Amino acid sequence: MVISLMRFIVIILLSLITLTQTYMVYAGNESKGSNMDNNKIEKAVFAGGCFWCMQNPYDELKGVVSTAVGYTGGNKDNPTYEGVCAGNTGHAEAIEILYDPTQISYAELLNVFWRNIDPTTLNRQFADAGTQYRTAIFYNSEEQKQSAESSKQEMGRSGTYDDPIATEITPASTFYKAEEYHQKYYENCPLKYKMYKSGSGREQYLEEMWGN
Repeated sequence: MVISLMRFIVIILLSLITLTQTYMVYAGNESKGSNMDNNKIEKAVFAGGCFWCMQNPYDELKGVVSTAVGYTGGNKDNPTYEGVCAGNTGHAEAIEILYDPTQISYAELLNVFWRNIDPTTLNRQFADAGTQYRTAIFYNSEEQKQSAESSKQEMGRSGTYDDPIATEITPASTFYKAEEYHQKYYENCPLKYKMYKSGSGREQYLEEMWGN
């Protein structure tokens, strides 16, 4: 009888702990959601070749709320990785960035974009060829368009590149999030990611252009 009573008390205590933890998680999510609503979160979309290599640079930045890799700029609804890679959809591999403009500017995001691509190659990035690997800036507002065009002109005048800038600037369209195994590939498959980045020639190019 005593053992049964003690077991009953333990069950009640465990239930109370579980309920408390559930409430704390819920309250935390509610609080985060409220803060998000109070901030003016904006969106930036860039295509820089293989999207595996574009997520890590933005995830490290203060002011970036979240990132996702996916497909955009094409003519097929709900594209798949296989379809995009085959070049049958018109989409480019891209990254969508949600950011807080009070902490980081669109111009700063553009600067990171230029420093992670070769903007002089048309429909190609390093070992990957095809329109799906084109470089592009997909603007979401007139302000973003003007900032992108100004940034592109500045890069062209800088003398950094021998060839003209081939990166296109185009209105944003529907962004389709890629399959889950592509998200944060640099974290989930670090060895394969490093082998790809080095094997494709991107890593060596960026080090030669910008150093470490």
